[in-house]
Amino acid sequence: MKTNLIIAASVLSLQLAGCATTSTTKAGAVGVERKQYVGLVSEKEAEQESALAYQKTVKEAQDKKVLNTDSKETQRVRNIANRLIAQVGVFRPDALNWKWEVNVMDSKEVNAYCMAGGKIMVYTGLLDQIKPSDDELAAVMGHEISHALREHVREQMSRAKVQQYGLLGLAAAVGVTTKNADNANAALALGGTVAAVALTLPNSRTAEHEADEIGLELAARAAYNPEAAITLWNKMNALGGSKPPEFLSTHPSGDSRIADLKAMMPRVLPLYQAAKSK
Repeated sequence: MKTNLIIAASVLSLQLAGCATTSTTKAGAVGVERKQYVGLVSEKEAEQESALAYQKTVKEAQDKKVLNTDSKETQRVRNIANRLIAQVGVFRPDALNWKWEVNVMDSKEVNAYCMAGGKIMVYTGLLDQIKPSDDELAAVMGHEISHALREHVREQMSRAKVQQYGLLGLAAAVGVTTKNADNANAALALGGTVAAVALTLPNSRTAEHEADEIGLELAARAAYNPEAAITLWNKMNALGGSKPPEFLSTHPSGDSRIADLKAMMPRVLPLYQAAKSK
C-alpha cells in the first residue's frame, strides 16, 4: 500500500508539473514575464466564479442600500476606470472585450479589488480615509486591474487545488503507514501550514509586485502621474495599525513597496510624459 501511494503521488506530481502554463499577458514596458501555474483551472472557470461572486456582492449591497450611494463619487471612479481600461490592450488585447463593471460600495474598509474578467469594486473607506487624488486613485485601480490582467485569481485557484490534492495524499500516506488517525490529522494540519508558506505566500507577494509594475504602466499610459503611487503608499503607511512581519505577509511592507515603486519610475515616467503631450 505504501509503495502504491508513493507511485500515485509521483504520478500526480508529474501531472501537476505539466499544468504550468505561461500567461497570455504581454510584458509591456515594465517587462513582467513569469511562468504561471494556472493549468488546473480554465480562464472561463475563473471568470465565471468571479462573476458569480461579484453578482452576489452587488446584490447584497443593493439590498442593504450601500451600492453607489454617491453618484458624483461613483462617476469619478468610473471615469478613472475607463481611462485605465482603454490601456489594457498593451498587456492583453482580449481584455478590451471583457464585460467590465465598476461600482462603489459603502464600507469602512480601506480596499478595492478587480476580479477575473474585469469586475471592479471600490470601497468608500478607501476614498474617505485616504482621500486620494485622481492620480492616487488611478494607482490603486491600476494595481487592482493588473491582478485581473495577470490572472492572479486563476493562479490562486489552481494552487488551491494543488494544495488540496497534496494534503489529501499526505494525510492518506501517514494514516496508512502509521495506522494512526491522530498522526494523519497532525500531518494534514502541518501540511496546511507548509503549503500556505511554500505555495500561497511567496507567489502572492510576487503577484503584488507584478500588479504594482503593470499598474504603474497602465496609469502612466492613461496620463495619470505614476509618482502618485508613492504618495499613496505614504498615506497608507500613515494609517498605522498593527502590521504582520513582511516575511509572513502576503503583501510587501509599505517601505519595501515604496522603494520598489521608486526604482520603477524611470521606465514609466516617459510613458506618462508622452500621454500628457497627446
